[in-house]
Amino acid sequence: MHKEAMLIRISSEFCKTFLKSKKSYSEMKLILITSPSFFLEEDNIINLLFEEGLEILHLRKPNSEPIYCERLLKLISEKWRKKIVVHDHFYLKTEYNLMGIHLNSRHPEIPEGYKGHVSRSCHSLEEVTEWSHKCNYVFLSPIFDSISKKGYLSGFDDETLKQASKNGTINKHVMALGGVTLENIPKIKDMGFGGAVVMGDLWKRFDSHSSANYMDLVKYFSKLRKAAD
Repeated sequence: MHKEAMLIRISSEFCKTFLKSKKSYSEMKLILITSPSFFLEEDNIINLLFEEGLEILHLRKPNSEPIYCERLLKLISEKWRKKIVVHDHFYLKTEYNLMGIHLNSRHPEIPEGYKGHVSRSCHSLEEVTEWSHKCNYVFLSPIFDSISKKGYLSGFDDETLKQASKNGTINKHVMALGGVTLENIPKIKDMGFGGAVVMGDLWKRFDSHSSANYMDLVKYFSKLRKAAD
């Protein structure tokens, strides 16, 4: 009897370990990029999204003055700042103990002497090959037609992406950006991307000029997060 109980326990522990490893393998990162402009309630929404399980936030405010980025960061709970990556004003990374920096056309190179988390925007598979080994992860875009940038159409066909996944160019260090929605997250997962980057599909669900109720946006984010799990 004792032997049977031991076998059952071992079997149970094996199943738990297997399911846990399977879950971690299938999960994708879900990354959110801020709206390009500042708006009322933004800090409250961001804090709530972190409470709902947001893993990484990219603070992207092109052409913004650093003082306004600092103001937003001060309003975000200190416990979440280690999950924030900045696209500009890289000194904020150290000043506010943030997660890291993101390279782009405005800031294409890693600052001299910088040590820490780095990500980068890529718009071709050649760029992914060049930069993926230098960064913690890279964004590849536009995978689908952009929601926030009208007329910015997908730069890749399905066959090209499938082949890139097959040869390892697309892997867990490559995040899909551009037109990401709840409906196409399963497709992103099937293509072998390590994560999905959301922007327009979420922020279009709240207009600070006409409403102060942002709970629909938060509920939609929860659906996105579950789809990425």
